Amino acid sequence: MCSQMGIFPWLPLLLYFICLITIFLVGYIPHEDHIKCSSGNTNCTISNVYRSFPDRSICRAAEVAYPTTEEELLSIVANATFLQKKMRIATSLSNSIPKLMCPDGEYGLIISTKYLNRRLGLDKSAMTITVETGMTLRQLINESAMAGLALPYAPYWWGVTIGGILGTGAHGSTLWDLGPAVHDYVIELRIVTPAGPDEGYANVRTLKIGDPELDAARVSLGVLGVISQVTLQLQPLFKRSIAFLEKDDSDLGAQISTFGNQHEFADFTWFPSQKKVLYRIDDRVPYNTTGNGVFDFFGLSPVSSFLTAVSRTIEEIQEYTGHAVGKCITGSLGRYILKKAGYGLTNDGTSFKGYPVVGYHNNLQSSGTCLDGLWTACAWDQRFKGLYFFQNGISISLYKAKDFIQDVQKLVALQPKALCGVDIYNGILIRYITASSAYLGKQEDSVEFDITYYRSKDPMAPRLHEDIFEEIEQMAVFKYGGLPHWGKNRHLTFIGAINKYENAGEFLKVKQSYDPLGLFSSEWTDKVLGLKDGITVLKEGCASEGLCICSQDIHCAPKKGYFCRPGKVYKNARVCTQLTS
Repeated sequence: MCSQMGIFPWLPLLLYFICLITIFLVGYIPHEDHIKCSSGNTNCTISNVYRSFPDRSICRAAEVAYPTTEEELLSIVANATFLQKKMRIATSLSNSIPKLMCPDGEYGLIISTKYLNRRLGLDKSAMTITVETGMTLRQLINESAMAGLALPYAPYWWGVTIGGILGTGAHGSTLWDLGPAVHDYVIELRIVTPAGPDEGYANVRTLKIGDPELDAARVSLGVLGVISQVTLQLQPLFKRSIAFLEKDDSDLGAQISTFGNQHEFADFTWFPSQKKVLYRIDDRVPYNTTGNGVFDFFGLSPVSSFLTAVSRTIEEIQEYTGHAVGKCITGSLGRYILKKAGYGLTNDGTSFKGYPVVGYHNNLQSSGTCLDGLWTACAWDQRFKGLYFFQNGISISLYKAKDFIQDVQKLVALQPKALCGVDIYNGILIRYITASSAYLGKQEDSVEFDITYYRSKDPMAPRLHEDIFEEIEQMAVFKYGGLPHWGKNRHLTFIGAINKYENAGEFLKVKQSYDPLGLFSSEWTDKVLGLKDGITVLKEGCASEGLCICSQDIHCAPKKGYFCRPGKVYKNARVCTQLTS
């Protein structure tokens, strides 16, 4: 992302100008498969798109299978069930940060949905679409739009697959209609599960509206089996009008409870250290409203590998030297440039001329052109020195969000430069999400805070203002009872998470019924679901990586001046604080 650079006032400006020129000169860089096998499809390793799991472990599997039809998928699951082989599901890009796609040990099987990506049916009169689980969100949006239909709400990144969305409960932002979670628009799905010898060791279950088990499969973590087909309820294609309004953050806490009811696609981008908030004023407009706008969000658009490497290097230097002022300059400059460029909005698909930007829903709801054709370099691409970061996605009850925001503002008042590192990564994205009937969906109307920040390549290296980030994370999860996004976050955010779900027991009953041998379970999913202990790991330096909450100084980096201490605002927090002599 062009917004990542800066250590001296003049340097980021120069680099931004270079970035704006060279962003259009990125050459073709073929995508590297995140599944690698040493011999055909055997003896494999798998990683996520960031090439690193929170615990930096290597995920191994005996083999990988690439079914192209439901029949092939059924055969693969049957054979693995007969052999009592552990199975996990991988998508084409594996965007999830935790180890959701890892089978246990080196003898497991990875089932990739890479080639299960077709549209199987579309009913214009009923406004439904049936697709295979490996179809990407972008494909779904385009297929629907060509028929004059639309998925009303969706994640902002179109590189996710339908199966991945359902597996982790991914969503957009709204308090309207059924809410922003894609899984709440599923009206039917087919799932391949293990079975006994009398059923050929695998079967296909069809779940429809009214089946209680559908609410287990809507957000499944991949532990029930392999979803093969999904039918979604769509709406007629419509137009939207978008304008971004920048305001002071002094009344953000008060606005959080009302803004989502005023605008259908409302969200916020918060820059805490700059005390600024970007309000997204985003609503449907009549279909005949003039406008053909496009949203190609800069953070998801193609970048030069050279400039991304420069950006990362500068941030590493800032971390090493404790140059918080440099991070603040970078964050401020990045916000200024993004503001002038409309944050990636264009009025006609080419240029930004001002607000509002009016366009068809399919051109505004999601983006990710860094995956396209000749422009394939995403800012986090680890084949070169791409950005490397932690990401928290934690939802807090709507009626508690104001107090959480005010606590974060108290921390900023104590350490004004501490969250400049968040500003560099386009601020804190705040989205609305409604309560869901899905057993592992949101329990009540909530606000999700997506916070992205620097991660060191050295697991033993402490981070600048590490204690503030850790306090916010623990405050969100424990003081305010936040729920972690299943596809994001560090280990500690999942502590006790399953106990916050009213229907967790019902989900586990369905899991036991569908997969009594636990062939689709893994060590990680068992820990997340509360079936095993050990979701945190106590060892030297574990707190810096989010593998634990520090209880001893050794969990931080005492040799480098970081010691385990209480939080500054949330006193029950235990964080790694830099102490000076």
